[in-house]
Amino acid sequence: MSIALKQVFNKDKTFRPKRKFEPGTQRFELHKRAQASLNSGVDLKAAVQLPSGEDQNDWVAVHVVDFFNRINLIYGTICEFCTERTCPVMSGGPKYEYRWQDDLKYKKPTALPAPQYMNLLMDWIEVQINNEDIFPTCVGVPFPKNFLQICKKILCRLFRVFVHVYIHHFDRVIVMGAEAHVNTCYKHFYYFVTEMNLIDRKELEPLRPETPEDPITFCNVSYFNVDSLVTAISS
Repeated sequence: MSIALKQVFNKDKTFRPKRKFEPGTQRFELHKRAQASLNSGVDLKAAVQLPSGEDQNDWVAVHVVDFFNRINLIYGTICEFCTERTCPVMSGGPKYEYRWQDDLKYKKPTALPAPQYMNLLMDWIEVQINNEDIFPTCVGVPFPKNFLQICKKILCRLFRVFVHVYIHHFDRVIVMGAEAHVNTCYKHFYYFVTEMNLIDRKELEPLRPETPEDPITFCNVSYFNVDSLVTAISS
């Protein structure tokens, strides 16, 4: 029997604490506007477009934090099934392997079990979005010149969570009755990063859709069940 979404996606299953926006700030207002659009059932393609007169960096910042919260929540629901035994390597099927590099402990691309990769990934993103020099929260404080480049890297790495969940753990998502929520979240993510040109198209290849109109009609499903050379990705 399917479990109600409100039972599946709750705060106790969150993989990391949610990052919230400060009430009264422009970013908080943008977040509320974006959420209102989603809740009203507006077309997702329209919902991700930069509102007239708004700053692109603010719009991107709001979505990066929101996607971090949502994807962290999704992974939190299946993380007990993502173990070093079930997922000894962070991968997206037999074709794609994701290697970790952070220029700190892991100065070279390193193959890691999926749960360890996920921990490092979420820790790394938390550091970025909590860094006032990168994601300023005070009014009038400018974003750094490399802000969009940092966001591109964050979103690229968050995409890998979708890849891993869809290919290796979607059976658990279905058992929990949460596939509609995950699919909607992925569509929202896909439309945003393609609308704002924040992920290289080749990075989206593991979940490449048959048509852009329906990003969850993956045409690379055959990759999930065939033996092939691994494409190691570390950036």
